Amino acid sequence: MILAGDIGGTKCNIALLENESAGQALRISFLRRYPSLQYAQFSDVIAQFLRDAAPVLQASAAQRVVAAGFGVAGPVVGRTVRVTNVDWSIDAAALERQLATPHVVLLNDLEATGYSLPWLAASDIVVLNAGTPAPQAAQALIAAGTGLGEAQLHWCDGRYVVFPSEGGHADFAARSEQEIELLRCLKKTNRFVSYELIVSGRGFHAVHEFLNPSVRHDSFDQPGADPAQEITRRGLDGSCPVCVQALDLWTALYGAEAGNLALKALARGGVFVAGGIAPKILPKMKDGTFFRALYEKEKFQDLLAAIPVHLVMNEGAPLLGAAAEAARAFTAFTVGSGPVSKGS
Repeated sequence: MILAGDIGGTKCNIALLENESAGQALRISFLRRYPSLQYAQFSDVIAQFLRDAAPVLQASAAQRVVAAGFGVAGPVVGRTVRVTNVDWSIDAAALERQLATPHVVLLNDLEATGYSLPWLAASDIVVLNAGTPAPQAAQALIAAGTGLGEAQLHWCDGRYVVFPSEGGHADFAARSEQEIELLRCLKKTNRFVSYELIVSGRGFHAVHEFLNPSVRHDSFDQPGADPAQEITRRGLDGSCPVCVQALDLWTALYGAEAGNLALKALARGGVFVAGGIAPKILPKMKDGTFFRALYEKEKFQDLLAAIPVHLVMNEGAPLLGAAAEAARAFTAFTVGSGPVSKGS
């Protein structure tokens, strides 16, 4: 059994996966979600999962975890990673001892998502722009959720290799008078204004407050409530004009940063949009606001307009990618077969 985790500041999705048959995609056999802030350290989450999953492990052929992969919201340095939005430090060597396997892979969460792309089904993808894909050209991946993740993918030795980044923390670049005013507004309470401050779940409330602070909804003042859910719901159904404007501006800023990333990567192989937010606002993502902002740049509109843009609907993508890389490491070690690729 392969253990895989998608580890973030809000929640940890952890699963056991196995191959349905040799060379086929990994299938999730057992999945649990744990609120990150309810655990003092990540090892406590793993201990709870192992207790919860014990019957499934015992019934499996191996009766144990043979390899594990984790996509983590934070930069991986060596074999450790500090989670960006929760006070955890995760160490691969410690996990190897806890899981009793020498095959533990730590990835940035966007890195894990990137490695999932070859394994996704057609139903997991929504086309925002068909474009004209350039085979083996660079690709870009952007994902808004609790934070904003960015990565580039480059072709190497017969497959795409993912290069993670912390580009979501780059400085916000305003494009219009309205966005300049938004920047000024946010600078009043924030020393740094990054793209992640706006293009993330918490950004919806910030944008709504900027547009009209006098309009308030129940979720704004309820402890533990998520204003983003109410703002996006009202923005989609049109029940609040300010929410409609907030959703429109937020989506345009998401598209603009996706276009910035596409230019930096020269992503003629495609742009992939992942993360938890985009599938929840799918009608807005498909209405042209996102893609117009992506390609409306100074000199390369034609190039950007030809780039395929795909939205990843499968929120389990980081789990699949982390599991695939764990399986690849295990296979390379046990049989010396080198990289594991789809259909191999």
